Amino acid sequence: MKLARAAVMAALLARCALPTPAAAEIHLPRTREVTLANGAHLVLAEKHDLPLIAFHAFVRGGSITDPPGKEGLAALTGDMLRKGAGKRSARDISEATDGAGASFGSGASYEIFWVSGEFLARDEVLMLDLLRDVLRRPLFPDSEFVKLSRQTVDELRSEKDDPWGVLGDYGLAFLFPDHPYGRPVDGDEATVARITRDDVLACYRERFGGDRLIVTVVGDFDSRRMESRLKAAFEDWPRAAAPLPTVPDPPSVHGRRVLLVDKPDATQTYFWMGNRGIARKDPDRDVVDVANTAFGGRFTSILNSELRTKSGLTYGVRCRTMRLGQPGSVAISSFTKTDSTRRAMDLALQLLGHLREQGLDTTMVASVKSYLSGLYPTHLETSGQIASTLADLAYHGLPVTEATDYVERIE
Repeated sequence: MKLARAAVMAALLARCALPTPAAAEIHLPRTREVTLANGAHLVLAEKHDLPLIAFHAFVRGGSITDPPGKEGLAALTGDMLRKGAGKRSARDISEATDGAGASFGSGASYEIFWVSGEFLARDEVLMLDLLRDVLRRPLFPDSEFVKLSRQTVDELRSEKDDPWGVLGDYGLAFLFPDHPYGRPVDGDEATVARITRDDVLACYRERFGGDRLIVTVVGDFDSRRMESRLKAAFEDWPRAAAPLPTVPDPPSVHGRRVLLVDKPDATQTYFWMGNRGIARKDPDRDVVDVANTAFGGRFTSILNSELRTKSGLTYGVRCRTMRLGQPGSVAISSFTKTDSTRRAMDLALQLLGHLREQGLDTTMVASVKSYLSGLYPTHLETSGQIASTLADLAYHGLPVTEATDYVERIE
């Protein structure tokens, strides 16, 4: 009984010894949200501290729409958007953005095609002109397609020289073999080589439309003028021709399975141990942030402290959660010398078992809360960061308080 009381007192004293920082107040610019007649959704937020405008445009779709055997089609289509549009060639687009000192990019991920950029406020017209053209009038020139396709195949082939770069693709394919989340967004050298320009044209014709568009704009502009210009650019964009695929809930995985990928010249073992995790809107997402940060989400995490600092088995180990519309993966990943493979993997699993059985002590919880509360506001400082966050919230149908109240919820 005395030992129990002593343990309780020690825990309380440890908790009291840690300073409790005041929760940082997060204030985002006031947003103006508009849904156009075709279903396009606009989120506008004025921020006049710097003469800059940042935007993120999402088109629902992404690699979940890739046909079997042609994985990487969405990614290739997303990259091709800026390779010529309207009256501008790929070179013209690059020269226009470089000449304006702007950033401008496009691509695709699991569930979206995206275009993003940041321009000086004086170049608002150029920014909107480029955004409209790459989304509504892409040219997909054959010469640019051939060049990009070859470059992509070469890059995918060379990535296999570094197992760390493809480790997650192997893991997800093994975890979700019959699910869209198990297909690599960028494809591989075989699937990309099978994609034709006609495939890209069909992907664009079927998957792009005003009903799937989300545009967030943050910066030094007038909201009503911006709304008017975006309406002129996108309100008459027709609906996408093909239905948006429904992503099923990935099945739960039970038991243990092992996939071995032989690389005879490797002097290290790269390992990925995963299972089904949580979705972006999971009710426990904040709790998982605290638990996973403690376990494997920061340099001083349990995993890194034990496998790197104390045991010297690796230079780094992480545990990451993949949060999409449906539950993604939660996975421990690391690398170690070949002869210490078993020790490193066993230790990682032992630590996971201990976390499940014993949980986290109050000192660790207080430390993680302080860490997250201090770090999170730094992700919402620039117009680009805010535009990205607002686009994510709009895509998942989450309120702005998801961002502004995060620190309070963590506390």
